[in-house]
This record gives sequence, C-alpha cells and structure tokens, in this order.
Amino acid sequence: MFGRVAACGIAVFIVMMPAVSNGDTIVLVGSGVPTVAAVIATPESSAGQAQDQTQDATPQQAAAPMQLAMLEASNAGTGQTDIAALDPAAPAALAPAVTGPAAQLPPVAEPFGLSVAPVDSGDVLTKWSGVEAALRAEDDVFSRCRAQPELCPVAAQNFLAIVAQGRTLTGRARIGVINRAVNMAIIPTSDLAQWGVVDRWSPPLETFTTGRGDCEDYAIAKYVALREAGVAGDDVKLVIVRNLAANEDHAVVATRIDGEWVILDNRWLMMVKDSEMAEAIPLFVLDQTGVFAFTAKALPIASRAAPASIGN
Repeated sequence: MFGRVAACGIAVFIVMMPAVSNGDTIVLVGSGVPTVAAVIATPESSAGQAQDQTQDATPQQAAAPMQLAMLEASNAGTGQTDIAALDPAAPAALAPAVTGPAAQLPPVAEPFGLSVAPVDSGDVLTKWSGVEAALRAEDDVFSRCRAQPELCPVAAQNFLAIVAQGRTLTGRARIGVINRAVNMAIIPTSDLAQWGVVDRWSPPLETFTTGRGDCEDYAIAKYVALREAGVAGDDVKLVIVRNLAANEDHAVVATRIDGEWVILDNRWLMMVKDSEMAEAIPLFVLDQTGVFAFTAKALPIASRAAPASIGN
C-alpha cells in the first residue's frame, strides 16, 4: 500500500473518483534513477461506462508538462515525495472490456511506450525481491496441490481455480476472466488495518488466505495468475504509477495482447489501454527480470523529479 490511504477498490484513473483517505502517510525515498516525464492523456469518461472508443496517443503526444512541473515542484529541494497508501473501496459495477480489432503494429516493448532503466537499490527492489522469494515457496505449494489435491489448502484451491478457468480461454477472454475473478475474490483493506503497518506486499496465497488486500496485493495475485494461466513472462508486468490528481502511488498490472498493453486495475473490472490512464505518471515496472524505472528522453536528467521508492 502506498502512504495516505485512498480509494483502491475497483476504478481506473480514466475516471476521476474521489479519494477516501484515512491519513496514513509514507515517504518515497529517491533511488538515483530518473523518473518518467510523460503524463498519459485523460479521456472523457464516466463511472461505469466502457471504453469502447479509444484514442491512440504516443507518450510525446500525451505529455502534460504543466502537471509534470507541479510534481517536480513538490519534490524540489527534498529528494523525497509524500505519497498515499491506497485503501481500495468496494467493487464497482462490471464494465465491459475494451473491444475492437487490434492495430497491425509491432509489439510495444514496454508499457506506455517508454524506455526503462534498471534499478539496483531502493525499497521497491527490496520489496519485490521479498515477494519473488515468497512466490518460489508458493510454487512448491501449487506443485503439491496438483499432485495431491485432497491435501491442498483452501486458499490455494481457490487461487488455482481462477488459474484453471483462465487456462480454458485465450487472448482477452483469459485476461478478462482473471482480472475479474481476482478483483472479486479480495476484500479491499489497507495494510495498516490488516497488518498494522503502512506498507506490506503479500504473495497470492497469503492474500487469498486472509481474503483481504490493497492495490499491490491485487496486482501481485493477477501477475502470478496470468503467468500460471500461460501468459508469457515478457507479456505481463506489475506497474507502479503516480496518480497526479490525488498525489498518490498505485499498483496495477500491464499485460500485452495483440501487440499493445492493457492495464488491469483492481478499482475497475474493465481493461483499458495504457495510453488511456488519466493523469498518471508511470514510475516503475516489475517482472521476472527485476525492477526498472521508466525514463524520459524528452527532458534533461537534471531537470526531472527525483525518483521514488516505496518506504517501509
């Protein structure tokens, strides 16, 4: 979870929903890697509406220098940034997935079409390394469950049922059913309320055992479920973005389908293109190869805001 608790239920940044805060705050400490200088364009949308009509935009076209300058000004002279720990709200009504023929374009290497640089230190790397170690242990549980289903813990049975459902489908249908199932399986709860700490990243079986979690717990569960269901490692990422409207960080999953990246957010049941995230700055992308910070070639490194790591 990320700092001051705000709504982390089911809603994407496409629709600007009012944040719900309980005052929990943490600080992101700079890691020495430049952050992205692109703000994704805001589409016109309302809660509960599908994004059937989309507008493709390059990161350069979607940049919002004024909002970026506001972010940099908030960090100037401090080297650290206050951000919010998102405590998800109750699930919203089901919204249909984005549909339509895929553009015949080469696959985009990274979400948001931006370049990345590896991160070799900082709290994001530390937390992700801890999650990866927990995932290896949970792989052993999954293997035992497949060998001896009668001895499988209930939490593992429930998670593997979602994976099995995903394996029966392909393409957007597989992604959509996993996104919805994970969203509906977890009760949105802040780390402070559940664990007594402001920020804790849980692997799927821990989350499915308690039945509770916040945005990064949803994202981690979806990331693992998609991989277990057969999505290639290069085609699924966990992404941390900054929501400029609420000045808080949020974890989502990006998965590549038909050559483009779509975002899975625990606050909505719909899938949207990465270019449709409203007023969001991509900060970090995490996958099986490590942690990377999004970079921006458009601005000199010296003028960019200091990058952030998730504290505690």
